[in-house]
Amino acid sequence: MKEDTALIAGQLADLTRTVENMAGQLKTLSERADSEQDRANKQQERSEVQQERIDLAARELAEVSERLQAAADALRQAI
Repeated sequence: MKEDTALIAGQLADLTRTVENMAGQLKTLSERADSEQDRANKQQERSEVQQERIDLAARELAEVSERLQAAADALRQAI
């Protein structure tokens, strides 16, 4: 009976260590996932800022193009 109890206690101790190890691994994985998510969010923000700059440059280019076209039209009429 004492041998069985000692055996079971040993198995429970092993199981406890295994569960603690698994919990540590899970925590590490969770922290890595959070870190990767943060990196992905920062990259998304950078992409959005870059897209806003591209859009602004495109609008400015369209405005310059319109002004050039108007100047060219005025020059043709003056000739």
